Amino acid sequence: MAKKVVATLKTATGKDWAKVIKAVKSPKTGAYTFREEMVPVDKVQEFLAK
Repeated sequence: MAKKVVATLKTATGKDWAKVIKAVKSPKTGAYTFREEMVPVDKVQEFLAK
């Protein structure tokens, strides 16, 4: 299944997307968790600003 996802990202339309990983600190425990999401390249800065 992972190969299918990777294969679709290599097409011409898939190059407009970026995988963004953001570290988010938990207010309760203070531990960091990682939020991972596929976003359009032009929306990366908006995602990181959240």
